[in-house]
Order: sequence, then structure tokens, then C-alpha cells
Amino acid sequence: MKDSISIQDFLFEQNQVGDWEGEEELVADRINAIFHAVWVIIPDETPVPAIDKLLNDIWDQLRGSEVLLDVDEDELIGWALAHSRQYLEEVRHPDEDAEDDDDVEDDNEEEY
Repeated sequence: MKDSISIQDFLFEQNQVGDWEGEEELVADRINAIFHAVWVIIPDETPVPAIDKLLNDIWDQLRGSEVLLDVDEDELIGWALAHSRQYLEEVRHPDEDAEDDDDVEDDNEEEY
């Protein structure tokens, strides 16, 4: 559950983001701003492994990408919030995707 961990556990120092050709501080600030925005929308009942997976996934998608430097911070946060909402919805309702897949299979079956 979210209350058993802290956002501080996930934030980056500039020496942890890798080589960004002198822009390490900016990258750390941006990813931390993204994490803070996402943290706010994570429901308290979200399991810790799901939170860890979400934040690591965001970092995995952005690390090494010039988008962290080239795109406006508000746009990055907007993307991360949309991505997070979708992920959190899947965490809350994991069986709905499986049911939707079953419906597609049923629709494709021919009746004899």
C-alpha cells in the first residue's frame, strides 16, 4: 500500500540518471517532477509492487531519450499522467481486459 513507502524512495539524484552530456541535473529534476505528479494520482490502496512497476516503467520509457530535454515539462507530465491512469485502471480491473479478449474470440467464431 502506498502509505508504506515514500516518493523519496523513487526520486533521482543527478549522479543516478546516467550521462546526459552536462544536462544530468535537468534530467533528474524533470523525472522527479514527473514522479511527483504521478504520485498524487496513485490511490492509497495500490500495492507497492504495482507502484514500483509503474514508476520504473516511466523511467524505462524516458531514459536515454532526448524527449526528456526537448519536450516541455508540462507535456511530459501530461503523458506520464495519462500513462499512469491507464496502468492504474488495469491494476484495479485486471479481468476486464481478459473478458474483452474473450468477446473478440467469440465474435470471430463461425456458427455451423
